[in-house]
Formats: sequence, structure tokens, C-alpha cells
Amino acid sequence: MNPSSLRTPLMCLGLLALAACGGKDRSAQTAPPPPRVGVVTVAPTNQPLTKDLVGRLSPYRSADVRARVAGVLLKRVYDEGSDVKKGQLLFQIDPAPLKAALDAAQANLAQARASYTNAKVAADRVRELAPKGYVSRSDLDNALAAERTAAASVQQAQANVQTARINLGYASVTAPIDGRAGKQQVTEGALVGQGGATLLTTVDQIDPLYVNFSLSTGELDQMRRAQADGSVTLSAPDKASVDIGLPDGSRYPQQGTVDFSDTTVNPATGSVDLRATVPNPDHVLLPGMYVTLKARLGERHKVFLVPQPALQRDTGGAYLMVIGKDGKVERKSVTADQSSGSDWVVTSGLAANDKVIVSGLQKVKEGAPATAEPWTPGPSGTPAAGSRPAASAK
Repeated sequence: MNPSSLRTPLMCLGLLALAACGGKDRSAQTAPPPPRVGVVTVAPTNQPLTKDLVGRLSPYRSADVRARVAGVLLKRVYDEGSDVKKGQLLFQIDPAPLKAALDAAQANLAQARASYTNAKVAADRVRELAPKGYVSRSDLDNALAAERTAAASVQQAQANVQTARINLGYASVTAPIDGRAGKQQVTEGALVGQGGATLLTTVDQIDPLYVNFSLSTGELDQMRRAQADGSVTLSAPDKASVDIGLPDGSRYPQQGTVDFSDTTVNPATGSVDLRATVPNPDHVLLPGMYVTLKARLGERHKVFLVPQPALQRDTGGAYLMVIGKDGKVERKSVTADQSSGSDWVVTSGLAANDKVIVSGLQKVKEGAPATAEPWTPGPSGTPAAGSRPAASAK
């Protein structure tokens, strides 16, 4: 056999072997490394127990100003919508008929006093003559009875004078409390107080104000169970506080204090009514406004703060991706129904020192390895991996 013909197949076999080896080297070089992700290492902490609610403002005190005597309304003295002081004149009812009634009552009193004086003189005379036998026992009894009747008539006339004087005072309608007087309900010239106490206006005290809100019985039961197992400490009713959000989205600078919690469930709503007192020195808040509330009702124990970008949700609920001790990615279902600033408050599902993935979530796969780097928010609050670790990152 020709030696050159043997060399040709051998060279082909050698080239094939080299090509196979080169393919293996290239496949080993192109295998992607584990993805680099930003993580935070969580530790248990205590956080306020808060509830986001809706409330409605109402006056601290509200007094209806009514006409308590019948008469014609002469004038309104106050400016509608202005602040008034207790005892300040608001309306004037025509006092002339009431003054005449007082004069008549005083005249009746004078007449009653005169009758009493005459009856007393007669009775005194009979008292002197009776022991001497100059008058009968019947005349003595009649004289004493007339004296007592005249004395009673004086007392009744005095009461009538006092009533007439009170009615005359009611002609000047004054503010019953300090507050802001509302719109006039009856115009001048109208007959008021005829057959009932006619509403003239309302005075509301708006510093402080009440904010009324409610909690469902389910939420209350959940908080009580949490308090029983020690994971939550509820505040005393006078220690709980509320932060108020205004309709434009801004936060009201004054904090309110819960001062009332009903002891029964409202049958119409199935919830328990609560109330807080809110200072309103600048009269920014007005009765009837709806506001959002963040009620601080106690403190949660041994919870975890997780940056908001780390939390994910699907049909199975909320979950976090963590890096296990073996360096592989694990999924952990968690409970997170409350936020605190830029973090979620996780109440169950995590353990101390878990490495929670915050950035790079789109690159990881459950059960696959990943390379952890400390995570901190970027300069504009966006996630940034590979930066220097925050206080909570390890």
C-alpha cells in the first residue's frame, strides 16, 4: 500500500479530534456565570402598628341658636361665618310686647302686695280681739285664711314678674358658646318662636375638631389575637394617635389623639366607631370634610423591613426571593400588608439574617445559583447593586 495513501486518513482523523476538543473548550468558555444581584440582610425590629382609614370631621361642640319666645325678628347683629364669643348678641326680637307683659306682671305684683297688706292688718286685729272674746272663732279663721291667700298671691305675682323678665331677656338672642356662627336661617321681619323654638343659626366650635372613623370587627379581632400572642402591643385609647391627610394629598401638621372608642358594634356598618381630637388653631380644617387617616394603634414586634422593589405578588400572594446558604435562589411566601416609608413591613415568612434580593430579580431563577452583592438605593432613590452596603445590608 502506498504510504501517502495511509497518511491522508490519519490526518483527517487528527483534524476531527482537534475540532472536537476545540468545540468543548468554546462551550465551556460561553457558559454564563451566576447573575449578580443586590441583597439586603434583614433583622427583626419593632414598628408602629398603623391602619390607613378614612374619617370625617365634626365640630368639637355645636349649638343651635333658637328663638325661645314668640315675636318678630328685628335684626341680625353678627356677620355670618364670623367667630363669636359666648354671650355675644346675635339677633334682636321685638321686645315691646314682652316689655308690656313685664309691666303688667309688675302691676299685678303691686296689687297682690297691697291686698296682702290689707289682709294682714285685718288678721292682726282679729288676733288681738280673739283672746278677749270680742270675735268668734269663725271670724278668726276667715281672717287668717284671707291673710294666707294674699301671701300666696304675692308669691305667684313675683313668679309671673320673673317669667316676664326672663322672656324679655330672650328677646336678645346671644351665642351659647364660643365658636363660628353660621348662616342666618330666618330673615328679618319673620315671626319666630310661634308654637316652637325657631332655628336662627348654628354656632360651631372648630378648635379643636373631632375626626370620626371606624374599624371593622375583623380588624379588631385580628389585633386582639396578635396582642394575645405577644406579636403586637395595643395602645391605650388615650395614647393612640392619628396623622391626617388633606384632600389635596398634603399632610396636616397637627397630630390627633384618640379619645373615644365605642363599646358596641354599629349594626348599620358592622364596625366599631372611634373618635380623635385634632387641634385646629388656624381653622384649616372644617367640619364635614372627609380626610385620610393613618392611625397609630400600637406597636408590632419582631417584624422585618424590606425595600419595596423586593416584594413581588402573584396569584399565590406576596413573596420574596432570597439567597439560601447554598448560594441558590429560594422563594419565600410572606405577609406584608403595611408600608413604612420606602419599605414593606413583613410580619411573617422571613427569618433573621435572610438575604433578600432587591435588584436583579429579572435575572434570577428559583433553584439556580446567584452571586450576592450589598444593595443600597441609588442617588435618586432607584435601586443600585454593587454599591457600599447600607446599615441593614451585610
